[in-house]
Amino acid sequence: MTRHKSISVFEHQRLYVGEHGFKQTHLDALLKLNEYNEGNYFEPIAKGIKFNQYVGVIQVDGLTIEIHPKADKDDEDNKWKGVLLKMLKACGKLKAESSGAAHVKRQHLNLLEVYFEMYLLEVDALVRKGLIKKYRKQTHNTKALKGKLEFAGHIRKNSVHKERFYTTHQVYDPNHLLHQVLYKALTIVDQFTMGTRLSDLSNRVLLNFPKVDFKSITAKQLNSIRLNRKSSSYSDSLELARLIILNYSPDISSGKEKMLSLLFDMNELWETYILKQLQKTCYGTDILVSGQETKSFWGSNSLRPDVVLRKGSKTFIIDTKWKRPLKSSASVGDLRQMYTYCRFWDAEKALLLYPGEPNENKFRSYLTDDYSKDTEDNHNPIDHKCKMGFVEVMKGNELNPDLGKKIFDLLGI
Repeated sequence: MTRHKSISVFEHQRLYVGEHGFKQTHLDALLKLNEYNEGNYFEPIAKGIKFNQYVGVIQVDGLTIEIHPKADKDDEDNKWKGVLLKMLKACGKLKAESSGAAHVKRQHLNLLEVYFEMYLLEVDALVRKGLIKKYRKQTHNTKALKGKLEFAGHIRKNSVHKERFYTTHQVYDPNHLLHQVLYKALTIVDQFTMGTRLSDLSNRVLLNFPKVDFKSITAKQLNSIRLNRKSSSYSDSLELARLIILNYSPDISSGKEKMLSLLFDMNELWETYILKQLQKTCYGTDILVSGQETKSFWGSNSLRPDVVLRKGSKTFIIDTKWKRPLKSSASVGDLRQMYTYCRFWDAEKALLLYPGEPNENKFRSYLTDDYSKDTEDNHNPIDHKCKMGFVEVMKGNELNPDLGKKIFDLLGI
């Protein structure tokens, strides 16, 4: 049985060669991965790496590196282990009923195992239900003349076997792109689950899966897939297959090591999580919540605040920041950005929202003379305000269930 080693680190932490079984070959592979991703994942340091805001899991050469989020460096490490899985579930990126997600407290369960198990169970369910077939053209030798006879190929291949016909004809079988994508992801999962608790499940699903062509699947092919009423049940399994295939990096370390990385930008995840919590809190109220609203700013440039709240005639802007501000003070760039949002959205208040212990910050007005025009001759002054707000991500060892309400309290809604 293959023995897997595991390293547990946190975002912005440093990892050096020689620590916890981390070898030079692992470092070389991670640096190559980082290079392929425009240097976003890590910062190279002497004989090691410093992790950025990307969290998740990386598996290479029998080593699993789990990168956990951690909003406050002074908190206990155990408090933040498992938070990523819970936030992914809250954001709809993990099925709440999946068996892996239901056991996030298990000490040795990592994010890859959860996604692998979800994928294997999805494909297994499809196989049990019955895989769809499609028509496709096939060119090969047959013992009966059907379809179109390919004369050149027939003469070349059947000069001895006169009883055969080299034809192009239609067949109706499961060997099409949908299943080629699923099969490609299955072979990747099989490599990384060998010797683990999922090994038997992976072998069984592969054994029951029909024989299809093994092809290299590109991002372009994945983007070209369009599901219809007949294939709509493939949606979840294809989404997981896409995640696995696009994050698989074969031969990334001089052709020797295969790597699979599943990393999430905590800035984007925090933004999505806040939006979901606000939408949940606003359900059944007169408050409207929207995310990713865009307005043109200059030429092809645009503005896009993270969250826009509307209650009656009042508008509120929220910009999420997954970081702890230096000296508990917002940067000038962030304050200017919020002022711009206020102007373009006619917002009364703007909130820079950070994770952390609540404090007593108050709204402060921008020192400008801003006006909105009601009529040709009537201008009304606007008092644009902004403040920094902090909300606790965790309550004990669980996500804060009152987070949405706490944000409303910060805005005074």
